[in-house]
Amino acid sequence: MASGSYYNVLIVTFVALGSFTYGFNSAIMGVVIGLPEFFRYFNISLDNNEGNSITGATNGLYCGGGVFGCIFVPFFLKKYGRKRTIQLGALVAIISAALQSGSVHIAMFLLARFLNGISVGMLNTSIPIFQSEVSLAHERGRMVGTHGVLVVSGYSAAGFVGYGTYFADQKVGWRLCLAIQIVAPLLLCLGSPWLPESPRWLVDKDRSRDGYEVLRKLHHKDDDPEDHAAKEELYQIVQQIYLERSEGAPNSWLTMFQKKSYRKRLFLGFITQFIAQSTGVLVINNYQVLLYKNLGITGSLPLALNGVYNGVAAFMNWINALILDRVGRIRIMLIGLTGCALALSCFTAMVATFGGTENRTGNAFGVFFLFLFVFFYGGSMDATSYVYCSEIFPTSVRAQGNGFSVAGLFSATLIYTQVAPTAFAEIGWRYYLVFIITPLIGAIVMWKFFPETTRLSLEEIAGLFGDDVALDLTHLSPEDKAVLDKNLDEMIADATSQSPNGLSGALILKDNAHRNPDVVHHIAKSESQV
Repeated sequence: MASGSYYNVLIVTFVALGSFTYGFNSAIMGVVIGLPEFFRYFNISLDNNEGNSITGATNGLYCGGGVFGCIFVPFFLKKYGRKRTIQLGALVAIISAALQSGSVHIAMFLLARFLNGISVGMLNTSIPIFQSEVSLAHERGRMVGTHGVLVVSGYSAAGFVGYGTYFADQKVGWRLCLAIQIVAPLLLCLGSPWLPESPRWLVDKDRSRDGYEVLRKLHHKDDDPEDHAAKEELYQIVQQIYLERSEGAPNSWLTMFQKKSYRKRLFLGFITQFIAQSTGVLVINNYQVLLYKNLGITGSLPLALNGVYNGVAAFMNWINALILDRVGRIRIMLIGLTGCALALSCFTAMVATFGGTENRTGNAFGVFFLFLFVFFYGGSMDATSYVYCSEIFPTSVRAQGNGFSVAGLFSATLIYTQVAPTAFAEIGWRYYLVFIITPLIGAIVMWKFFPETTRLSLEEIAGLFGDDVALDLTHLSPEDKAVLDKNLDEMIADATSQSPNGLSGALILKDNAHRNPDVVHHIAKSESQV
């Protein structure tokens, strides 16, 4: 398999600074609540339900903000484009992080945490969409997988920041942890003017000429001097978008729920993210320092283990991204859900038997099974869930669809983390049973109802849901593909010489033999009118 161009890899990796922002900001509170000075500063007692309530509110407002960001970000993605929306999300992340680190009252902190949730909801929705839309079909798993890798790298960085601040001045340690949230989104903002816009968004806005230039730059390789990959992809995008327009395909929240194939996509996307979080991954991550203390591990060691734990997760996400286009999305998620449930079962048994005791062997096995859990989750669920949800929706509603899907992530996290402090206090290890049973049910649902999308282009995936596909490049014979390439060379050359703004109109082939010969394609609006 040919690798993506260096420019393409650079773009998807750089934009994943927003992914890092989500991971770091999500994990840092797990570190902060492990620093006693945070509670002392706000005069919060840990000896009664007040501490549990504040901890739950902090995580709950963050997740609630995430849901809010996911639901409203599609408006910006569709109207202003992927690039500007990512810039906006990064800006909100910077402002909210500054407010958190400078908080002088718990109410101010909670409001800032809610705003921070909005920002990461925007970024966590926008970035996989952008990455999927600039990637070739056979590389999309690896490319979008960088989102998962950087998300968990953010978790790991938060753990090591917490470990470092443990030895710093306790009065400023928690503020320093929160202030570091500014770094990644600031770098993203500074470098974002050089990001290209999504070619699919450009074509959807009848700017095919601009879309083609972006595709050429993204996918140019020495072994493809004529840029046939870019031309084929552009042609497929143009044909599919017009086909969907001509058939009156949904393009809004309301119409998405009115068509069966789109409702199915919404269900699959939401369930994918909800089930992924139902493994208990963020509950474990957010309360990991406290979990280690419950196992009898004290001092700075819980913070160090937190960093190592997430370092393992980041490495496994990288492995996940590398194998995703070979193994397949559904198969690898089935392995992951089953493995997570089994590992957490063993961890729960260790906590139930040895938690709070000085049995070093039992506690060591507890830590081992926690690391085994993240081995399965990082190696199968993290990157894969984002890839799958970003690719199953058509271009016209990808923003709404992925936003709705990621809202499933924040909804699950909101539910599970909000009740976690009270649940741990009241029923202890029994709370983990939820995260053992639910993923196993989810695995059965996924095996039964979820279609495999590996190595299909974003446009070809429509066929898996019963919708028409304008051009199936993946299954085109070499002879037909050669004819198509020749025709595209001539059409694009003629269009460029005659009218720089009329490229989409030139990409109309009557009697398109690559789909159905009786279908006549044309573009709803000429770019010259834009």
